[in-house]
Amino acid sequence: MSPAQMWFTIGLVLVLAELALPGVVLVFIGLGAWITALTTRLGWTQSLDSQMILFAVSSLVLLVGLRRLCKTWFMGFSTSNPDTSRDLDEFAGKPVRVTAAIGPGVQGKVEFKGAAWTAEADEALAAGETAVITDIDGLCLKVRRKV
Repeated sequence: MSPAQMWFTIGLVLVLAELALPGVVLVFIGLGAWITALTTRLGWTQSLDSQMILFAVSSLVLLVGLRRLCKTWFMGFSTSNPDTSRDLDEFAGKPVRVTAAIGPGVQGKVEFKGAAWTAEADEALAAGETAVITDIDGLCLKVRRKV
């Protein structure tokens, strides 16, 4: 295996690892490996020293320069945002379909905008019922029976 192929493989493993370990870090290190693979293939970085320096510098530049811009693509909206009123407006009062029974102290599942969500309620709700979102706690929706 040539050095360019090794750098490409390392980059591929790191980019795929980002899918399993989201943190928006590994993808930029993987892209740094791909840049190194390209320059090695073109003959611009023939020594291991020059390859390692390019890999470190390109990974760092990509990480610092692009992570903030790309983070929302990989991780979605931030739940650590102190202004949750905007996020709550998107959810509060919206109808959901119960897909797994919910009871007091027992989490269930609801469907909202085509996605399955964990849900809690102060009353028993059976699968198939319609409920309304009253609050959101991280990724758990607080719901009540639709009147």
